[in-house]
Amino acid sequence: MKFIDEFRDKAAVLALSEQIKKESRHPIRIMEVCGGHTMAIQRFGIPSLLPETVELISGPGCPVCVTSRAFIDKAIAYSRLPNVIITTYGDLIRVPGSTSTLDKEKAEGADIRIVYSILDALEIAKHNRRKKIIFLGIGFETTSPATAAGILKAEMAGLFNFSVYSAHKVMPPAMAALIDAGVNIQGYLGPGHVSTITGSKIYDFIAQDYGLGVVISGFEPTDILQSVLMLVRQFENRKPAVEIQYSRAVKPLGNPKALAMLEEVFYLADDWWRGLGVLNASGMKIKSKFAAFDAEKQLEVEVEPTREDKGCICGSVLKGVAKPSDCKLFGKACTPSDPVGSCMVSNEGACAAYYRFVR
Repeated sequence: MKFIDEFRDKAAVLALSEQIKKESRHPIRIMEVCGGHTMAIQRFGIPSLLPETVELISGPGCPVCVTSRAFIDKAIAYSRLPNVIITTYGDLIRVPGSTSTLDKEKAEGADIRIVYSILDALEIAKHNRRKKIIFLGIGFETTSPATAAGILKAEMAGLFNFSVYSAHKVMPPAMAALIDAGVNIQGYLGPGHVSTITGSKIYDFIAQDYGLGVVISGFEPTDILQSVLMLVRQFENRKPAVEIQYSRAVKPLGNPKALAMLEEVFYLADDWWRGLGVLNASGMKIKSKFAAFDAEKQLEVEVEPTREDKGCICGSVLKGVAKPSDCKLFGKACTPSDPVGSCMVSNEGACAAYYRFVR
């Protein structure tokens, strides 16, 4: 298949649905660990095509959602410094901090600019040499190579007024932590975009050490249903494995050039995830050789005490132990236009997906 409409063909979708119903005999809970999958699953109504034995649950696949409120608070504090320009992807602009958002700070006069790539941030640095430009680096292995490339490019261009405040994370520690925490999961729908960078081998330990299958999936209806069928077969035959359904984009060894850049610029450090707490070697921090481009090493700032909203259950949603509809705030006090928690802000957040397609 070459075109999108082929991956959405009604006959193919229904055939896969019937095959899953035929082969699934025992209850199985499958977690998707990609926000893109969460949105696609709800958008295309995939749960309605599955038998009662198959349940899909959302996990910590939304980078904006798992990022700590303390990160937002510090970004807001940076934005209040004189001669500082904050550059960020649009997802972060409305994420609530303890008492404010980047959107509110922008309205009150802070120089905060939405960019579509780190190259835009570098251009801003090039034309504003007397100001300090901070790029908010967020995302998993999908976006972190671009940040690494941006730092390398800034060094080559001598843009020492440019720096990155990194909240980049890696996915495997979170997948392991969920199993260790006893979350009821029998298989993982592997992240397609992340895996184009990392390859499939980083998930081998999930099958070998935990006995759970991982199928790396594409994002169209036939992709997701075929991946579910592959996981059902693994589970029914008691043969957990790591398989690639999204073979048109994902290779076992991933993207060597992108991985080399990550290795050059970042090192793994402990990091905090919403719903999971601090996970060992799960965050990507900038190596000391690039300290000149590390905002945390270049700028000292006083940050207000971080506080969480007590009514928000975003952490439980990301952990797969609650659904958005379980939250008392969902669709009432918390909506996409006035979000309380980060899961309602991002387009990849489970609450935003449920609000848009399920509510």
